Amino acid sequence: MAKKKLGPKESLSGMAAKWILSNLLFVFFLGFLVTIYIANRHYSEKNVREIQSLQDDVDRLRWHYLSLKADLMKKSKQSEVADKVKEKGLSNRGKHPIKITVE
Repeated sequence: MAKKKLGPKESLSGMAAKWILSNLLFVFFLGFLVTIYIANRHYSEKNVREIQSLQDDVDRLRWHYLSLKADLMKKSKQSEVADKVKEKGLSNRGKHPIKITVE
C-alpha cells in the first residue's frame, strides 16, 4: 500500500497536534497561568473601582466637614453670640472682663 502524501496544512496540523499531546502538561500549566493572570486583572480592577469610590466618599465628607466648620466659626463670632443671648435677657455691658487674682 502506498503512503498517502500529506499537504502542507495537514502536515502542520498533525505536527501541532503531536506537539500539543507530547507537551500536554506544559499546555495545562500555560492555561493555569493565563487563568491566574485574568483573575489577578479582575481583582485589581475591582480594587481600583473601590478606591475611586472611597476617594469620592472622602471628598464628599471633607466638603461636609468644611461647611460645618465654617458654620461653627460664623456662629461663634461675638456678634452672633450676643444676638443669641439677647433673647435670653443677657447683654454685653461693653466693659472688659475683670481679672480676679487670688493670693
